[in-house]
Amino acid sequence: MDNTAVVIGAGIAGLAAARVLSTRYSSVTVLDRDSLPERAVPRRGVPQSGHAHILLISGLNELNELFPGFEAELLAGGGATFDTGTGLAWFRSGRRSRPVPTGMALVSVSRPGLETAVRNRVAELREVTIRDEVAVSGLTGSGDAVTGVVLDNGETIAADLVVDCTGRGSRSDRWLAALGFPAPAQVEIKVGMTFSTRYFRRRPGDLPDWQAALIQPEPPHQKMYGVALPVEDDRWVIELGGWRSTDPPEDGEQFARAVKDLPDPMISELVSRAEPVSDVTIARFPSNRRRLFEKLGRLPAGYVALGDALCSFNPVYGQGMTCALQEAATLGRVLDSHHARTDAAMARAFYAAVAKVIQTPWQFAVGNDFNYPETTGPRPAGIKITNWYAGRVMRAAQVDAEVNRTFVAVQQLLTPPSAFFRPGFVARVLSRGGRPR
Repeated sequence: MDNTAVVIGAGIAGLAAARVLSTRYSSVTVLDRDSLPERAVPRRGVPQSGHAHILLISGLNELNELFPGFEAELLAGGGATFDTGTGLAWFRSGRRSRPVPTGMALVSVSRPGLETAVRNRVAELREVTIRDEVAVSGLTGSGDAVTGVVLDNGETIAADLVVDCTGRGSRSDRWLAALGFPAPAQVEIKVGMTFSTRYFRRRPGDLPDWQAALIQPEPPHQKMYGVALPVEDDRWVIELGGWRSTDPPEDGEQFARAVKDLPDPMISELVSRAEPVSDVTIARFPSNRRRLFEKLGRLPAGYVALGDALCSFNPVYGQGMTCALQEAATLGRVLDSHHARTDAAMARAFYAAVAKVIQTPWQFAVGNDFNYPETTGPRPAGIKITNWYAGRVMRAAQVDAEVNRTFVAVQQLLTPPSAFFRPGFVARVLSRGGRPR
């Protein structure tokens, strides 16, 4: 084996891709324009890194597969774990959840903590070289193939496969156009999300009887949600977010006022007791965006896009990192089925396979976002009846442990949404999912 790959971007998607490629390529080079910090701190190239992140259970499973012992490493580094039923106080559909175990546990760490742990494991791989403070300005090509990348300083790096993990702001359309390839069509669903986040010192008993809290609004009239997650260094990351929000809280005083507007007081009470250890940071997310590479009639050999460069979800649903990990695993399987060939047929097979990976989280995010009439973009067929039934599922999950276990399994991307339509499940939902009293 004497072949090379270049991965552009050293976020979760890029690092996962590098790990997958390390067993299939003799040399993998990861490029990132940021100065990658040794400590677990937010960085400029990942502007959302200081905000609350949830790694879904299926995403954790992918990381444990890629890096044996990874979960234990996160916990040893100060991460927290809790059952989604007994540890997470979940306010939805007008009521707080009851503490009933689901048997499905989350591991909670900060985004910088998670990325640093993954990057350290990837850096140990002898096939992988991580280069920071290098910016890619374009692609090199020959005929119908991408053959490498060009850096801002004029350096070229040849590669049998280039994987674009540069995120939502990917310049792949421009880069591919320069080589004569068409740009993919895009689907955009505008949501106008804002997020305000602050870190607090965490002490035992801060959140009585629970280890984390999630407060969901009741659309369409309530638009703000809140989440409190335990992370390493004995901290809480507390985030307030809103749909079509133009005035997010920008300082500690505004944050303390805004949190009182949540429909349940548990996070507000936590904020009133806890000691802040950071300023308030703000992020904005304008839209869900999906690039439809699978629809292109002509694809280059030697190039694929992955992660947010392919599909960027509303982060409120916590699906982005997990979906990127699943996409990386899909790339490995497709390469194996094509005997490591990087021709256009491999790229087409990858995009077809990854479209199936994306479809469930995309439907989940877009469907929920269309509960707000201000959301704009192509409306999925049957969205009204789908959202009506989804609302019944949510309400039933608050009072029926079996419905809740199925809901959590689907939400964590462990079980396909078809589980919602099994006759026995539908009967439970329709009998238990009326309006809250």
